[in-house]
Amino acid sequence: MRSRPLAGAPGAAARLIGARPDELGAALAGAGYGFCMMAAYYMLRPVRDAMGIAGGVENLKYLFLLSFSATLLVVPLYGWACTHVSRSRFVPWVSLVMVAMVAAFFAVFSETGDEPPAWVAQAFFVWVGVFNLFVLSVYWSFMADVLSPEQAGRLFGFLAAGGSAGAVAGPATTTLLAGRFGIDSLLLCAGVLLLATVALVRYLLHWERVSPASPHKPLSGPMQTDEPIGGNPLAGISLLAGSRYLLGIGLFVLLFTAVGTFMYMQQAELLRDTVATSAERTRVLATVDLTVNALCIPFQIFVTGRLVARFGLTAVLLVVPVFMIGGFLALAAAPGLMLLIAVQVLRRAGDYAITRPARELLFTALPKESRFKAKNVIDTVIYRGGDAANAWLYALLASAGLGLAGTAAAGVVIATVWAGVAWRLGSQFSRVVEPQGRPVPGRGLPAQDHDEPV
Repeated sequence: MRSRPLAGAPGAAARLIGARPDELGAALAGAGYGFCMMAAYYMLRPVRDAMGIAGGVENLKYLFLLSFSATLLVVPLYGWACTHVSRSRFVPWVSLVMVAMVAAFFAVFSETGDEPPAWVAQAFFVWVGVFNLFVLSVYWSFMADVLSPEQAGRLFGFLAAGGSAGAVAGPATTTLLAGRFGIDSLLLCAGVLLLATVALVRYLLHWERVSPASPHKPLSGPMQTDEPIGGNPLAGISLLAGSRYLLGIGLFVLLFTAVGTFMYMQQAELLRDTVATSAERTRVLATVDLTVNALCIPFQIFVTGRLVARFGLTAVLLVVPVFMIGGFLALAAAPGLMLLIAVQVLRRAGDYAITRPARELLFTALPKESRFKAKNVIDTVIYRGGDAANAWLYALLASAGLGLAGTAAAGVVIATVWAGVAWRLGSQFSRVVEPQGRPVPGRGLPAQDHDEPV
């Protein structure tokens, strides 16, 4: 009799995160996968930034260009692997390849110490930039493949919270280890975390095979087997070009990067003009990062999935674009550092807690080939290219004399177009999913899925 509370613990834990009891293991494994991946990245990112300085500050612009060029080179290799390798092998292999790269750099840094030759520092900088985009893209492609659209609507927020927790744990570990044990200790920890993702992927594959909660998708035959996707290794580009839905997602990402770049550039200008020292600027930025993560983790766990369930994907996709229309209007009327920081914190928290899970949910409506190939093109080429193009656009507007108020006004236009694209994508998602006979997030869900008190 005393064991009843413990017996009910899994059900209570599942309800807490918006999962059903037989989905709890997959939700925890998926969040753990995201945690390990992001913690590893956030251990490597400060090392990358330090290597960028070691490689010469004057060379940073070339390193960003090299990162984009390396992304373009890796996309065909990724497409070939998707085409010829089964998913149960391909997804773990991505982590194992990254572990091998970490091991190679670990060996180099063990020999050279924390001040390696310039070419090593530059190579590490470029590799981490590619690493970040590809492991994140594979993660969300895999989870969109394992979960149905209805399950994803409830659980993607919790999965994103796992990644956000990793984004906190990674820098915290870096702070503890870097000064005492050196850079190679961070690489060792990152490698162990990436190895852990392999075990978590294996669990998720097993859950998909045996769990009654695993979705069966009769219209997507290849997903029910473990055959390679097949097709053309470069099909991601043609699939993107031939689909209005995918082009809409690509445009959504491009506008997303535009809003983020404009805010980043305005923040840099105001910090330069109002905060005197680099140390104080670092403190301000660290406070922003901490506040963002403190806001988004509980929101991702307890709110995101319930928002999708109650209001539907379209409304959730619109939240941050509509907020940014108001944010840019406020900045255009009264540009100032404190107001910008407040808008920036809420925007970034909204991006991580709401926009990213909702954007990834869009891919659950697509065939497997599009989920892995076209999505990767969007997540890498369009994202990285958007960063570069929007930075040049901002510089062009600033050189025309618009100032902070003028660039904020331009941001209003961009955010308005972004909101229009978000609305159309949400409508298209419903039209794609419903003919397949799958539950649409936010429609026809039983009350207990979103109304039961936690």
